Amino acid sequence: MSQNSIKTPLGSVRGLGSAKEGAGHFIKQRVTAIALIVLVPLALISLMGAVQGGYEGAVAYVSNPIFAVVLLLFTGTAFYHMRLGLQVVIEDYIAKHGTRAVLLMLNTFVSIALFATAAYCIVRVGLSN
Repeated sequence: MSQNSIKTPLGSVRGLGSAKEGAGHFIKQRVTAIALIVLVPLALISLMGAVQGGYEGAVAYVSNPIFAVVLLLFTGTAFYHMRLGLQVVIEDYIAKHGTRAVLLMLNTFVSIALFATAAYCIVRVGLSN
């Protein structure tokens, strides 16, 4: 074992240590948070204007390609940010490896399913006109 290593001998034998993913995960979470700082007010302000016109106004709003892209970016970023945050919670607080693996997979699948549903709805309403 190297003199400069901070791993214990048992940790070295078991291969325990840094997964080399922490900084990347941290950066992804911060980038999505910064993107949401811009996208949430933009989506909310434009949606408030859309619902004032009733159902027809909302459909016309989503039919505009620029606003549809804003909604898709917002939902995609929000669900990805949600998945990253829940992943941290699961990894930090679930001790059993099997339960943790199942919850991490479920977290990913539910996030993808929610985004796919939202994207389908946005595209379907956008193309209905």
